[in-house]
Amino acid sequence: MPYITEGEPKPIGSYPDSGIDVLIVGTGLAGLTAAIECRRKGHTVRILEKCPDINTQGDMYFMGLSATKFFKHWPEMAKEYDEISLHNSWLATYKHDGELVIPPLKVAERLREAGLDPGTPPGLFQMRPLVYRMYIRQVGRLGIPITFNKKVVDYYEDLKREVAGVITEDGEKHEAHVVIAADGVGSKAQKLVGGQVRAMKSGRAMWRAAFDIRYLDQKPELKKFFSMHIPEGGGKPEPIVRTWLGPGTYAMQLTRPDTVIWIMNHDVTGSEKESWTHTVESDEVLRNMDNKVPTPWAPELKELIKLTPPKTIINFELFWRNPQPKWASQGGRVVNIGDAAHSFLPASGNGATQAIEDAVSLASCLQIGGRENIPQSVRAHVRMRFIRNACAQKLGFFNAELLQDTDWKNAKVDYRNAQPRMPRWVWQHDPEKYAYEVYDQVVLNMKRGIPFNLDFEVPPNYPPGYKYEPWKIEDIMEALRAGKKVELGAGDWS
Repeated sequence: MPYITEGEPKPIGSYPDSGIDVLIVGTGLAGLTAAIECRRKGHTVRILEKCPDINTQGDMYFMGLSATKFFKHWPEMAKEYDEISLHNSWLATYKHDGELVIPPLKVAERLREAGLDPGTPPGLFQMRPLVYRMYIRQVGRLGIPITFNKKVVDYYEDLKREVAGVITEDGEKHEAHVVIAADGVGSKAQKLVGGQVRAMKSGRAMWRAAFDIRYLDQKPELKKFFSMHIPEGGGKPEPIVRTWLGPGTYAMQLTRPDTVIWIMNHDVTGSEKESWTHTVESDEVLRNMDNKVPTPWAPELKELIKLTPPKTIINFELFWRNPQPKWASQGGRVVNIGDAAHSFLPASGNGATQAIEDAVSLASCLQIGGRENIPQSVRAHVRMRFIRNACAQKLGFFNAELLQDTDWKNAKVDYRNAQPRMPRWVWQHDPEKYAYEVYDQVVLNMKRGIPFNLDFEVPPNYPPGYKYEPWKIEDIMEALRAGKKVELGAGDWS
């Protein structure tokens, strides 16, 4: 099991009651992880969710190893994650018009060539519905209460009473010692912690779809093309991720035993929304997908899109938000995590990973500091997390550029020139272990007045040798328009 890491598991019951009452807003991966880990750390937990149920729809995303290390404390989750994971998977890379450039190569072999352990991959592609059902079952086993249909419209804190709270659309107030805002990019908590993060239109969107593989029965030849990979010499079919890279665009397709998934990055068409429930039909995709490429897309991919059932294709608009270091309220009783604190481009492969890391880190910091030091623990958590996330966000732009402006000559020589960068500092990190190792030093340096970007006494969880400097997405885009590459900065990003 690749997610079982060093250190003894500490299951539920290992920590005493902390006396900390935690209110969580949102049931995304950040919110659900925070609920599970806060309960394990001895905190009392409640969740509010604006929808009538937890949304388990969706397709695939990448879950980094660092986001799964806490599974060692949860045997049921560890077992289920192993069962839903893609083992023995393959990767193949095409030009957008269908020319195969990098033939199928087993992920394990790519890892060996990179000097890595195939049994401990940097991460795995996962199906969102399967992961969410796993989380929901764990929350249910713990009996964590979730109140649905509670849309939060405002956050507040009362420093005299040492509480924070929310106001819901129906006028109700809910309070706790600390409120965790895990309610996404539009969280109303952002006004309290430092101002609403301005969203900038990127001019890009993602078509995304997942559907039953039996739909391919209508086209036997197409089904053969998109079938699971059969190794040379025969053997059991194995999962395969296919990538098409074109100028200013890319697409990915995953075949599992029961499901076909495809996604495509594209220029906005006017019908996109920043919503996981907004769908369009295949004819709109087919009408627009060839607009900005010099030659048509691969015919096999077009046929797959034609077969996609109605009400299945999500057209998700991509917005850019600059990094901002203020994730907590002035009194330290309200804190943003996940997308509410930092949003990621799909090409980063880091959105889900960093959201889960946030939750694990925060639950740990609250346990270390105890009920008497909640504001201090919240601020220490933010200080541990901001530079790491800012680096991961910039890495997303670097990877997006790589996918959308591929150097095919070098890619044919070395396939690594056509794959996103996933540095060791990202996936080797253990957010729980790190919190326990550096908490005291972080708190000491905060009390000494050392700015977070000049705190070199704390071991970095970002690129070794990197020195943080504020950056803006506008500057990156201006450089790209001028034909310059994304500059990651000093440090080891390899």
